[in-house]
Amino acid sequence: MVEVAIVMGSDSDMEVMSKAASVLDDLGIEYEMNIISAHREPDVFFEWVSGLEEKGVKVIIAGAGMAAHLPGMSAAVFPLPVIGIPLKGGALSGKDALYSIVQMPPGIPVATMAIDGAKNAGIMAAKILAVGNPELLEKLKEFSKKQKEEVMAKDSRLKETGYKDYLSKK
Repeated sequence: MVEVAIVMGSDSDMEVMSKAASVLDDLGIEYEMNIISAHREPDVFFEWVSGLEEKGVKVIIAGAGMAAHLPGMSAAVFPLPVIGIPLKGGALSGKDALYSIVQMPPGIPVATMAIDGAKNAGIMAAKILAVGNPELLEKLKEFSKKQKEEVMAKDSRLKETGYKDYLSKK
C-alpha cells in the first residue's frame, strides 16, 4: 500500500526530490511520485490531493520553489502530515520558498526541511510512519547505525592517511 506521496511542480525538481524517494526505497516504504503544478493545473492538483487519504497515503512530501504553493495547498486539503521541501532556484536561491513554506498561517502546519533537504524529508516521513510500526522503527535504528559506522570509517581513514591524502583520494 502506498503510504507516502511525493509531489513536485516540475521535472527540474526531480534531482532533489529523488533523494526522498531513495530513502523510502532503502527503508522499504511504498510511495508514489508525481509532477503536478498547483498553478498551471489547479483542477488536477485538487483532484489528486483530495483522493490521497482514501488511497491510504499517510504523509505527503511536497517540493516547491519560489512561491512554494504545493506544500501549503497540500496541507490545506490533506488532513495528515505534509513535509515541505523548499527548492533552490529563482532569484532568491530558495529563500523565497523557505519563507513561503515555514510561514504557513495558524491551523495549516507544514513540517519544513532545509532548502533542497529531500533526504531529511524521506527520513522524517519514515519516522512519522514508524510511530506504531515496530518493524519500520527497527529499520530506522539500523539506518542510524549505518550512518554512524560510515562516519567512523571516514574518521579512521583520515587518521591513517592525513588530510592531504584524504582529500586527494576523495
